[in-house]
Amino acid sequence: MNFFKTLSLTILCSFCLLNSNAQDDDKDKLSLNEGTIDNQFEYLIQRSNDYQDYKVVKKTWLYTLKEHTMDSLNAVRNDLTDTKQVVERQTKEISDLKKNLNSTETDLDNTIAEKDNMALFGIPMSKGNYSMLMWIIIAVLIVLLLFFIYRFKNSNTVTKQAQLSLSETEDEFEEHRRIALEREQKVRRQLQDELNKHKNN
Repeated sequence: MNFFKTLSLTILCSFCLLNSNAQDDDKDKLSLNEGTIDNQFEYLIQRSNDYQDYKVVKKTWLYTLKEHTMDSLNAVRNDLTDTKQVVERQTKEISDLKKNLNSTETDLDNTIAEKDNMALFGIPMSKGNYSMLMWIIIAVLIVLLLFFIYRFKNSNTVTKQAQLSLSETEDEFEEHRRIALEREQKVRRQLQDELNKHKNN
């Protein structure tokens, strides 16, 4: 039982000693010339003397703290000014980028419109209409070609028939001429014979 009391007491004392060392370390870490403004204020409060409900603070400490506070405020102001300049520069860059983006989008729309449209005889039309018009023209040309081929074949047939008829007519004419020539020669002979008979008589 004594052992446990002694152990408990030893542990309690060690804990208290560690706690006080930690507080001393915290106090040792605090400084008026280093650390954050909050740590400097804490240093001032802890190192100041107490008088009733008041704290008695050395003037030099207050001036030093004021100087550090003003330096910190000036640094914050400078950071704020730099940040404002960065923000303004970035805002301008964003504005320029937006303008460039709008210009690029306009150029892209124009390019797409030009790509999707074609000009035929100076008339702009979409690719679909252009393609349809081309197919209609091709179809009309094919129909005209077929029509002219048909007309050519008809004309060729008529020409051949006319040539055949002409050839037959020429043959008939030659035959008729030959017969007429023979008849004429026969009549002349007969006439000559008659004339010869009359002379002899």
